Amino acid sequence: MDFATRLAELQKRTLQHREVLLTEEAAKTALVMPFIQALGYDVFDPSEVVPEYTADIGTKKGEKVDYAICQAGKVKILIECKPASVPLSLNHAGQLFRYFSVTDARLAVLTNGVIFQFYSDVEAPNKMDDRPFFTFSMDVLKPQDIKTIEKFSKATFDIDKIVQEAGTLKLQSLIRKELEKELAEPSEEFVRMMAGRVYEGRLTPQVKDNFAKLLGAVIAAHVRDLVNDRLSSALNAAAPSETEPSADADGEGEVVTTAEEISGFHIVQAIASRLVKPKRVVMRDAKSYCAVLLDDNNRKTIARLHFNSLTAKHFGTFQGKTEVRHRLADLTDIYQYSALIEARIQELDQGMAETAADELPST
Repeated sequence: MDFATRLAELQKRTLQHREVLLTEEAAKTALVMPFIQALGYDVFDPSEVVPEYTADIGTKKGEKVDYAICQAGKVKILIECKPASVPLSLNHAGQLFRYFSVTDARLAVLTNGVIFQFYSDVEAPNKMDDRPFFTFSMDVLKPQDIKTIEKFSKATFDIDKIVQEAGTLKLQSLIRKELEKELAEPSEEFVRMMAGRVYEGRLTPQVKDNFAKLLGAVIAAHVRDLVNDRLSSALNAAAPSETEPSADADGEGEVVTTAEEISGFHIVQAIASRLVKPKRVVMRDAKSYCAVLLDDNNRKTIARLHFNSLTAKHFGTFQGKTEVRHRLADLTDIYQYSALIEARIQELDQGMAETAADELPST
């Protein structure tokens, strides 16, 4: 079984069982240990994979990191785990920060079994960076992610190449975020630069505002054309059965359900499954948004996925009939709104119970 297949099997397991993995030990056993195995390390060899690794640091005695992966007696990778239901934050990485400076490790992983954050010492030697250089989610496992993850496997592990790659990945991430900002709202510097290349007159405030609006529209149109070209090429190469469009809620036009919408739905479904059975949470796609509904009822909307924009993705939460849109930098940001999703489900279930009570015959 090749590496990509092993990861695909683990992804399937994650999507099936994550909603019941409410403790750290459950996440470690069901998700993290299989991931370490997929990388080619022997989890049953205590000289290679050390569980509950301890290294006393100053006045800190008995603190443990969940796993230390070793080679030739030296620690190479530190792994800290949290429950699958817990969104990750830098506050969870305290032991990793401390252990990073007193071991040979130059690679640290913070994970809840679904999301994996990889840290190194790109900014300062022997000091773990504040931000991960690479993050992936089992909910949205991309082909490029698989290529990057494979570099951490036992067969290809080369820490010098990994640290060099970490710097590149971190820079790419920063560049992408800046590009996303420019695409969504062109900065004054960008507007001035582009206007200076195509406009010969004086750049008055009014001209600058017009350019900013025009620039955003032109960028969006250009990206749309590029996407359409790619889609056309893919559709022409695909079999007819693979390209049948679905009708939207109004029966007009065509709706294409994207892989990101499916992944976003699975995230919402996983969060909702803490309160209701997963099969009660369904997806209904439309031309302008993808709705996540309770009991397949369009009057019981849990959330909406606004992923059709070429410049930014938004996640819509509800309280009553009011929708609030939240911009997403990454699909895994949806986990930040778990409380709102759960509150909405409770609101919908409470409303259904009250309606049922009202319909009971009086005695």
